[in-house]
Amino acid sequence: MKRRLFLQLSPAAIVGSVSATMLMPAQARSKEPDIQKPATDASAFHAMRRFASLPSGEIAYVESGQGDTALFLHGAPLNGFQWRGAIDRLSPYRRCIAPDFMGLGYTQVPAQQSLTADAQLQMLISLLDHLKIVAVDIIASDSGGAVAQLFLVRYPERVRSMLLTNCDVEPDSPPAGVQPVIKMARAGTLADETAKWLSDNTLARTTFGTAVFHNPSILSADNIACYVTPLVSSPLRRQQYHDFHLALEPNPLAGIEAALRSSYTPVRIVWGGSDTLFSMADAQYLDRLFPQSRGIRVVPEGKLFFQEEYPDVIAEEARRLWKA
Repeated sequence: MKRRLFLQLSPAAIVGSVSATMLMPAQARSKEPDIQKPATDASAFHAMRRFASLPSGEIAYVESGQGDTALFLHGAPLNGFQWRGAIDRLSPYRRCIAPDFMGLGYTQVPAQQSLTADAQLQMLISLLDHLKIVAVDIIASDSGGAVAQLFLVRYPERVRSMLLTNCDVEPDSPPAGVQPVIKMARAGTLADETAKWLSDNTLARTTFGTAVFHNPSILSADNIACYVTPLVSSPLRRQQYHDFHLALEPNPLAGIEAALRSSYTPVRIVWGGSDTLFSMADAQYLDRLFPQSRGIRVVPEGKLFFQEEYPDVIAEEARRLWKA
């Protein structure tokens, strides 16, 4: 799921057209202002973190707001911190839950725990049951989008709506651009290369940051530490970071197209148009696939992790979808 983060990076550096009728014109967007809290920084986000003791392990998550639940699913090598801006904007309208996937972030699981997409889905179901949450509005990115699609297929009654951003699709999972990262994980070098970002923030910005952000300066020292520190904090965590990427194969979405095609859950697609890992063809595939697709909105300058840079777009599109 985290594979694509390194898409644009070589193994040495590493460690990734919609028709006018599909796009929502600016003047048609909601004029209602967002209710915003002060921006949540890394320190505040750490203070918000909770842990749920589940059969799979100690699952880290952040919760904010009340009412119907919005479930935020992140990409790799990120964690729930990716969604802080969207949560700031959407917590007045939803109970926002942002868990860390197993093998990433601050979630802690035993060595024998599977890290496949199916296992991640079962972890999410256990977490929602633990929190007494029946149904969710899913907002997902990257490999988290693959888990979101599996969620919809296996538990359709628990998904009210789904907002998908640059992510896996059945014909392109894992994408070719992630193969160098999977090879590094197989060779056992991925964690060591990622750890270099902690001591050399410039390296993080000029390699990983340039590949996945329009403005790599978003990777402050605190933000880099929030993402990288747990991944390399122990030999076990380093191995699980590798195992997470190895679990991206074989294709976790193989065979689900027919089930998604029969879904009547409302789906909105928001896509970074400058992403080189997940192309616009992937967004168009999703738009054709879902009978209740609400179309595509393109963020032209957005790369893989544009969601972190443009939280207003995520909040605007999520609220429009929820009102539909």
